[in-house]
Amino acid sequence: MNIKKHIPNTITCCNLVSGCIATSYAFGGAPKMALLWIIIGAVFDFFDGMSARLLHVSSPIGKELDSLADDVTFGVAPSTIVFSQLFVMEYPAILEPLRSWLPYTAFIIAAFSALRLAKFNLDERQTTSFIGVPTPANALFWGSLIVSSPSWLTNNSWSVAIILAMILITSFLLVCELPLFALKFKQWSFKGNEVKYFFIGLTVIILAGSVFTEGAIGFLQAWWIIILAYVILSVILYLKKK
Repeated sequence: MNIKKHIPNTITCCNLVSGCIATSYAFGGAPKMALLWIIIGAVFDFFDGMSARLLHVSSPIGKELDSLADDVTFGVAPSTIVFSQLFVMEYPAILEPLRSWLPYTAFIIAAFSALRLAKFNLDERQTTSFIGVPTPANALFWGSLIVSSPSWLTNNSWSVAIILAMILITSFLLVCELPLFALKFKQWSFKGNEVKYFFIGLTVIILAGSVFTEGAIGFLQAWWIIILAYVILSVILYLKKK
């Protein structure tokens, strides 16, 4: 029995289980724990593909399993975090009659995440970069945003409408034709990787600053800023290239 061929799929299943645990915490109104398990799932997601390449055991079933796990961890779990948040938020009077229905719009994120993953599997352009926002980035954005509860969101009587608009915007970004750089290195020299090293440095600075000011919870709260910076930097590079 060739055990090594089962290693990547086992890691992928750990990602799937992490997503299920994250979803359970999200339904229970514990977004911090949900986000933590999304991050754990992202770690497993990073290593499953790497192990498949290193062990030379990539397979069609592994590719399909990876997409299924990713949609649970990076589609369903963040959708559930937003869903639970929309149930407990204060609604303006004009939207109050829709309180029982509007939270379900959060699952648009899961649907577009699945579409994004399906497109990624068929799109041969995305070997060294991304077309559209990757699902892990979108999941980290939403989980971190809800956990950090920035004042511009929580102190606004129309914050529900803001979240609904952001659901549509981020869902569009998942499947749009916007090219985004990927942290994939063909060689480790600074030349040719300036943007990647700049973004890694920026990420470290933002995380360190957030942990310094907020303590351990700052690690979870900072990711929406990092993802926003990632998208903005990619847009700048795209416009500059055009």
